[in-house]
Amino acid sequence: MQHKYEPVPERIVQELVPGKEISIAHIIAGPDSSLLDKLGLGNVADSGRSAIGILNLSPPEAAVIAADVAVKAAGVVPGVADRVHGTLLVIGTVSETEAAVRAVLDYARDKMGFSVCEITRT
Repeated sequence: MQHKYEPVPERIVQELVPGKEISIAHIIAGPDSSLLDKLGLGNVADSGRSAIGILNLSPPEAAVIAADVAVKAAGVVPGVADRVHGTLLVIGTVSETEAAVRAVLDYARDKMGFSVCEITRT
């Protein structure tokens, strides 16, 4: 008697191993007002700010340090600083936002030993 067995698909298990890294650094120039409203940042948009900087940090508590560095480096306003998930959104002009995001990446890499990604833009 011959048995036919179907191949079992390979199973991949992914784990999050907390490290010291910034995995997302993105700048949205000229975000649509509906996006700002959806993020709860519509009131900031009315102040003439025209860009959002988005960072994702691990460990998540580093978002607090990143917010401090960003605000001190440029004239940005923190939109969200989530120390539970490690998300930081900063709002400013395009040049302010870029300076703030760059300052966070530089500080995290040079002073805190983080691995950092490149800045992406839309």
